[in-house]
Amino acid sequence: MTTKRVAACVGGGVIGGGWIARFLLNGWDVKVFDPAPDAQRKIGEVLDNARAALPQLSDVALPAEGTLTYCDTMAVAVADAEWIQESVPERLDIKHKVMADIQAHCRADAIVASSTSGFKPSELQEGAARPQQMMVAHPFNPVYLLPLVEVVPSEATAEELTLKAMDILTSVGMKPLRVRKEIDAHIADRLLEAVWREGLWLINDGIATTEEIDDAIRFGFGLRWAQMGLFETYRVAGGEAGMAHFIAQFGPCLEWPWTKLMDVPELTDELVQTIADQSDAQSGMHTIRELERIRDTNLIGIMRAQKQTNWGVGQLLNDHDERLKQLG
Repeated sequence: MTTKRVAACVGGGVIGGGWIARFLLNGWDVKVFDPAPDAQRKIGEVLDNARAALPQLSDVALPAEGTLTYCDTMAVAVADAEWIQESVPERLDIKHKVMADIQAHCRADAIVASSTSGFKPSELQEGAARPQQMMVAHPFNPVYLLPLVEVVPSEATAEELTLKAMDILTSVGMKPLRVRKEIDAHIADRLLEAVWREGLWLINDGIATTEEIDDAIRFGFGLRWAQMGLFETYRVAGGEAGMAHFIAQFGPCLEWPWTKLMDVPELTDELVQTIADQSDAQSGMHTIRELERIRDTNLIGIMRAQKQTNWGVGQLLNDHDERLKQLG
């Protein structure tokens, strides 16, 4: 009889709830510690969405769902966990306190991973009892569908635990991307920040609304990025001459003053209200849960389409189907 693997999730918000679903629906037992009074309701709603969505990505049955346990104390939640995922608010003082509490009660060989989008692992490890077991595992929402997770060790992180973490994340259908060097905001969010910052300027200067900016992405380059990313897309744009031709043709425009990426508009009350009003006009007719279900359905269609060509995320899903067959 195979021993069930146990993960502990500390914090059950949007990201924490997604982690719970990712592990639980891939057969892990999950123990949760979140003292918020509405934590179980929120986690339950995320799980409802995940149970409806994640199986649609596979052409074989998922393993039997693990057991979900809500724990009253940190000690009970993390005591026997192989993987511990911290997803608490982005404040370093809070994370230090939570990490210290985790390490006071967890196994010395457990992986202690943080969902942080901004902090480097060396910052999280400051004052830690066992810095070697700590790393960043930064996912993307919805965690139960989107496979990318940035794995960021520091020089103090044990290499064998980093490799084990990569294997575990792969086993639950994710795409671990190891970040070669510590850097604030890792890789993906630094790219997103550039688009976000330029978007703020376009709204601030009255050039476009939130909906028009989103349309530029979802009807244009966003579709290309979904299956080829940035550099491979531009390689194709270079035609038969390839990437070198593309850079020779379009590289000079990088010196033109098109963007304002070295500056950011002041988030005045007026700009914040403008963004909020435009966003409400764009999709305020839907509840957040409705938007989540629409998002999930759209993502499933885009991701499944790539299974037919065994390309990008489609290849990842096909590989995970093969692993699931072995478990069946």
